[in-house]
Amino acid sequence: MNFSRRNFVRLGVGAALSLREARLLAQGVASHTAKPLPRPAASGRPFNAHFVDVAAAAGLHAPVIYGDPEIKKYIVESTGCGCAFIDYDNDGWMDLFVLCGTRLGGAPVGTTNRLYKNNRDGTFTDVTEKAGLRLLGWACGVCVGDYNNDGFDDIFCTNFGQNVLYRNNGDGTFTDMTKPAGLWSDQQRFGAGCTFLDYNRHGHLDLFVSNYVGFSFENAAVPGENANCRWKGIPVECGPRGLLTGRHSLYRNNGDGTFTDVTQQAGIARAAATYGMTVVAADFDEDGWQDIYVACDSTPSLLFMNNRDGTFREEGVLRGAALSDDGMEQAGMGIGIGDYDLDGHLDLFKTHFADDANILYRNDGKGNFEDATGSSHLGVETRYVCWGAGIVDLDNDGLPDLFMVTGHVYPQVERTLPQYPNKTPRVVFRNLGKGVFEELIQEPGPGVAAAHCSRGCAFGDFDNDGDIDILIINLNEPPSLLRNDLTGKSNWIKVKLDGVKSNRSAIGARVLVHYGGKTQAQAVLSQSSFFSCSDSRLHFGLGNSTLADIDVYWPSGLHETFKQIPANRLITL
Repeated sequence: MNFSRRNFVRLGVGAALSLREARLLAQGVASHTAKPLPRPAASGRPFNAHFVDVAAAAGLHAPVIYGDPEIKKYIVESTGCGCAFIDYDNDGWMDLFVLCGTRLGGAPVGTTNRLYKNNRDGTFTDVTEKAGLRLLGWACGVCVGDYNNDGFDDIFCTNFGQNVLYRNNGDGTFTDMTKPAGLWSDQQRFGAGCTFLDYNRHGHLDLFVSNYVGFSFENAAVPGENANCRWKGIPVECGPRGLLTGRHSLYRNNGDGTFTDVTQQAGIARAAATYGMTVVAADFDEDGWQDIYVACDSTPSLLFMNNRDGTFREEGVLRGAALSDDGMEQAGMGIGIGDYDLDGHLDLFKTHFADDANILYRNDGKGNFEDATGSSHLGVETRYVCWGAGIVDLDNDGLPDLFMVTGHVYPQVERTLPQYPNKTPRVVFRNLGKGVFEELIQEPGPGVAAAHCSRGCAFGDFDNDGDIDILIINLNEPPSLLRNDLTGKSNWIKVKLDGVKSNRSAIGARVLVHYGGKTQAQAVLSQSSFFSCSDSRLHFGLGNSTLADIDVYWPSGLHETFKQIPANRLITL
């Protein structure tokens, strides 16, 4: 039976939940599987993007410590963390923020989150201490935005333990404002995804935070202790199934540097309990108000639709963005957001566990989603545990491609099942047009083919040469910085938005670029991929087009049009 969204709604949520409950004892992660589809013949088209890992030459030497590299005892060791492109000093060059974890027996000396200043020559300088950002713990997610509208981007980090809000002081330093801002919690949390957004259009950035699981070391089971602590018969860390679900929070910005928890009155608390992961906020139904999507592990993903009165309604199942096409929950990890089919609407790409397909959800422009995984040929790849992802135009041909990073959560499994290695390559699906993709193996270069156990990734142009580079978190190794050495003559344009009536970061803006008879939509985001934040300057490949028209739908509700903008430049609006 084709268990489509409509069939799911007709049968009722209870039917699907009973199916889920029957599988709860099978294993800790979602047990949905999909056989890989046959691979079509290669197109033979050239691919002009070529990625080289320049992290070492750029000065990114510190490893991202995260749990024991050989075996994970608890779920906090395997989740991993994100990263961000952020121009913290407003010099027009993207700096790097790299999160880090710790280890159960104590982390190596010097372990911390790190801020790297862009030296504008292909290298970076570690300015963590000077910036006041040194922190040791189980870091998870990062979102970036100017919450106090002073013109400098601030940072919010989620952690297992206590989340942290850093105010950018505008002089190269940051101040921990968690307690003064009203965001401190006396209870230990497993913070996961986060996003700044302006959900009520008052011109100030509010904050949404997802939580993963309820976990404590004191009460935690050990690998193999029960059915939720095995994978394919092998003892592994327990969870997420068998652990308490996380609850998600919405904080309203009061406009004075403080936040108020409005989770209850906004309707967020009424949603089903889930294992929340990455969060994105964007206007999916194009009504001018930001909605919230939460990728969820082993539970249905959530789509909070904005009621335009300060409240939300959760409609992930109803709108087709919560489950697989056959009505089953999956291990939702990362989220890419973009317009892969050039119809002017924001689509979603969600990554999952090994032996399952990553899902491409096509948006009809009204916030309803259809599973396009099979028709797009993405179902050919099911080998990897996938994490950070993006819908990004890697070769500037005007057709947004798909990129994802991979890496297993159970490093010990490969000793028994070598078909599930811990370190695996990155994945590129080149957009062939007409809604179809082609997986590329060698063409994207050694930076993509290299095997790592990765988690978060962020997309941006660190060298300002007009193409997309990629920052990647590798567990217990230094991060990767993939420089795109693009060849060919394809054109591009970058759009930077500065809010006036809207929040200063313009987070939530929807931008349509029209070129060569095509229309592509993008959104200014505070988080996407996996726990990460990409370059806030929206990058559009234009192919052979030398001019573009731009429509900006600001978070305030204002709509502006800009005509005949020349290619190959950054335009600030």
